[in-house]
Parts: sequence; C-alpha cells; structure tokens
Amino acid sequence: MRCLKSFGERIMARDPDRQTAEIHIRIALMNRFNALGTAVIVRVA
Repeated sequence: MRCLKSFGERIMARDPDRQTAEIHIRIALMNRFNALGTAVIVRVA
C-alpha cells in the first residue's frame, strides 16, 4: 500500500469505474518498475 500511495496520496477520480481504472494504471506502473529493476541472472558453465 505504501508504494501505491507514492504515486499520489489519494485517488483523484470520483466515479467508481474511473477509480478502478486509475488503480489498474498504478498497479501496471508498479509492475513495470519492478520488472525494470529485476536483475537478469545468467548461468555460466
């Protein structure tokens, strides 16, 4: 939840459908940041 709040303290949309869309976008961004920060491990020999 702390990471979700780092994108903004609260949800800006008032409509429930737009709130869910906003949350989905935030989660997609967090997943993308995690993917970019994940080390690629290559086995040698």
